[in-house]
Amino acid sequence: MTILVLGAQGQLGHALARIGRHRVLALGRSVADLSDPAGCARLLEDLARSRPLSGVINAAAWTAVDAAEDHEAQAHVVNAEAPGALARVAAARGLPFVQPSTDYVFDGRGSRPFAPGDAPAPLNAYGRSKLAGEAAVRAAGGVHAVLRCSWVISARGRNFVTAMLAAAARAEVRVVADQVGGPTPADDLARACLSVVDQLSDMPEKSGTYHYAGAPDVSWAGLAREVFRQANLSVAVHEIASADWPTPAPRPRNSRLDCLRTEQILGLPRPDWRAGLSSILDQMAPLARPGQARAGKDRA
Repeated sequence: MTILVLGAQGQLGHALARIGRHRVLALGRSVADLSDPAGCARLLEDLARSRPLSGVINAAAWTAVDAAEDHEAQAHVVNAEAPGALARVAAARGLPFVQPSTDYVFDGRGSRPFAPGDAPAPLNAYGRSKLAGEAAVRAAGGVHAVLRCSWVISARGRNFVTAMLAAAARAEVRVVADQVGGPTPADDLARACLSVVDQLSDMPEKSGTYHYAGAPDVSWAGLAREVFRQANLSVAVHEIASADWPTPAPRPRNSRLDCLRTEQILGLPRPDWRAGLSSILDQMAPLARPGQARAGKDRA
């Protein structure tokens, strides 16, 4: 049985295709463009009729957080209307539907980790669009899991790790220190999504909202230091406040997610992001220039 994945070119979609291998049919934007919800729904309907599917993972999303401030309508189509349209087809076909979501559905107040049942209060357009997508998936009425994650990192695309390595030519970097969360390696998130599909297929009563984020929680500045330490790069990290790095879209200060329910019901503990970071750097090593290989590793 095949698991359909949308968003093949993204961090999570790419990880799902690589880790899932023969289990996964991963479609990119050229085939499944979420800016056309009706077209995506027809595509899923056609695929479900033509081949046996065991579930759907919607790894595609509008992820340009700042751009969503000026293009909220477009972000809403991609992050809310399209997941709803896909989830309705999945419900009609009896297919488990997994919708990754985000810590940005919360306002980031306080320091206590947010639990799945806590009231959402997004600070920005991106968070509002993802929250609407969660509601649309639930309203479809099928077997589903909304899987909120935070700070996804990988060896490809635009994410904090690749940004820090690109900045490593400088002797020092300024990094926000008053935002705290759990970095989530895309490979670990992919394995979690695949496990959730399998569990929902056997136990549909596990449908619901879950949190999945790497451990331990850390600030962006702390994550930057670990990136440079593991990459054996001498770059000084200067801590700054969010106010010193203004962005069009406000970010939550507290992105901590309470993942206890996920471990108790789905048997998925929080992954150690430091081990995931090591794997990410190993994946990137073949692209490193001479002299940038990681300490203790032979890259010749």
